[in-house]
Amino acid sequence: MKVVAFNGSARKGGNTATMLNGALAELQTAGVETELVELAGQPISGCIACYQCFKKKDRRCAVDKDIINDCIAKMEAADGIILGSPTYFADVSASMKALIERCGMVSRANNDIFKRKAGAGVVAVRRAGAYHVFSSLNAFFLIGQMIVVGSSYWNIGIGKDPGEVKNDPEGMKTMADLGRNMAWLLDKIR
Repeated sequence: MKVVAFNGSARKGGNTATMLNGALAELQTAGVETELVELAGQPISGCIACYQCFKKKDRRCAVDKDIINDCIAKMEAADGIILGSPTYFADVSASMKALIERCGMVSRANNDIFKRKAGAGVVAVRRAGAYHVFSSLNAFFLIGQMIVVGSSYWNIGIGKDPGEVKNDPEGMKTMADLGRNMAWLLDKIR
């Protein structure tokens, strides 16, 4: 079994990555292979509505000059997908939004290729707006017929400066619980 996590933060190794790694560590403990993909520094644009994915049905985005087709392949090969984003003006980051748009369109164009995979959203926030981000991430899973994994609280951690989220014990516990819950679910649906 494998879970791939995507960090939509502009900062590699920041609070979003810390939270994702908290969940991934529990998955690894349960024997699940994991991978963290950092979107930071990657030039990713949103969907251009060319609808070539619906025409070709080749499980690829027609825009092929960035990492999105690699991300689609990683999602398709995984049993679980975790999307992590910081809160930018009460929404997901631009790179996460582009990933959601393009991977989501390709999935829908190809009979929902992520259907019945486990999915979870993870949000880093300084103060407010996190629930909207959480909802945006979960909408990707729900429209794709995926199974959304819950935790002991909303998958949100509080911190501004890199590493500050470690000072949010409830947020970090939520990540550990999320990892354990995803491992349990993957075992049940295997």
